Formats: sequence, C-alpha cells, structure tokens
Amino acid sequence: MPKEQIGEIIQGIDEIGELAKCDAVLSGYIGSAEQVTEIVNAFHTVKSRNPNAIYLCDPVMGHPDKGCIVADGVKEGLIKQAMAHADIITPNLVELRELSGLSVENFEQAIEAVKVILTKGPKKVLVKHLSKVGKQADKFEMFFATEEGIWHISRPLYQFDKEPVGVGDLTAGLFLANLLNGKSDIEAFEHTANAVNDVMEVTANSGVYELQIIAAREFILTPRSQYKAIKIV
Repeated sequence: MPKEQIGEIIQGIDEIGELAKCDAVLSGYIGSAEQVTEIVNAFHTVKSRNPNAIYLCDPVMGHPDKGCIVADGVKEGLIKQAMAHADIITPNLVELRELSGLSVENFEQAIEAVKVILTKGPKKVLVKHLSKVGKQADKFEMFFATEEGIWHISRPLYQFDKEPVGVGDLTAGLFLANLLNGKSDIEAFEHTANAVNDVMEVTANSGVYELQIIAAREFILTPRSQYKAIKIV
C-alpha cells in the first residue's frame, strides 16, 4: 500500500462524517518506514475527532523463521515514533528487547524492560510471549503491565511441526476488542490469553497449519480455558 493511501482512507471516512465513531487505531505489520509516520498522523486525526480514541501498536519487527521480513527503517520508526504515541504496545520477546534497549535474558530482566517501556509513552504493555525468558520452558507465558503493576499469566505451550502464523495478530486484536467492549485491563488480559489458548488447542488437534479461528469461534467469545493472571509487581 502506498503510504499516501493511509491518509486518504482516513480522509474518506472523515468526509462522510464517520471518523468520530472510530474508537481505536491498531497497527501491525508495516510495509515501509514512511508508513509509520502516516499511521501516527492518522491516529492524531482520529483523536481530533474522537478524543477518547486509543492507539494499539503491535510492533512487528520481523520473524525470518516464519517468512516475516520488515523493510529498512521500520524498526527504527516503531521505536522512535510509534511507541511514543501508542496507548498500548504489544511486543514479543525480540521486540521487548528492541523497544526497551535492554538485553533481556531472564524473567527479572523482562520485568525491568517492561518498566522501561512504560516510561517511553505507552500506558499499557502486553508482552505476547516471554519465550525462553519465561519461568517454565513447557509453558506459554505473557506479561501485562501498567503503572499500577505487572501481571503474569501462564498457559500450555502446544507443539507444531510448523509454527502457525498470526498468533500475535490474534492476541493484539482480541485484547483491543475486549477493552473496547468494556472489560477491565485484567479481564481483557485473561480473556485474550484464554481465547488464544483455545484457538491454539483446536489448531493443534486439527493437525493443520492455519489457525482454526472459525472452528474455535465460540471460544473466542466465551473461552473454555480459565487461566488467571497473577500480579507479580
């Protein structure tokens, strides 16, 4: 998408008088460094029409093993521009290191990295996957943090011959949707973790590569998993 189209889409929505109904902006994979600036500008336009609108930045910085490569300058744009304007940011472990500027090699360092990010603009940080710095190698662990504290949640880690893609996108989108639907921060965090867990379980049991979002749709609305967030700081 040419960077100009982002602003044109926002302008088009504004011209029909609907932009004030936009409650949030969510950015994920970004195709060029120039798009970062356009997205930030788009959010400020939305914010001018709806002061309560929020921006969730899913700071995708690439995952070569999954075929996800980002263009030159995108990582720097996320760090220097998007993070400062985001209300919520949802890094994975690699992105946590880049955004905080810290070498995160264990659980305690991950806590410190989240605290650093909270000083750089975002009011809420959702770490989508602690990966190898989690407490248990056989679990999928996440953080959620605000100025009020840090919460940790742990759920099963499913094994795949080929790792599905889109888990981070699903996580970011569900978390934002839960907040917009009126859930508290922790309710949204728990619902997201449990719903994604159910999708992963259904996907693992299906033996296919694609996330089984349709097959697991009832669990997205009402998760059957009931893992709880524990406040650790």
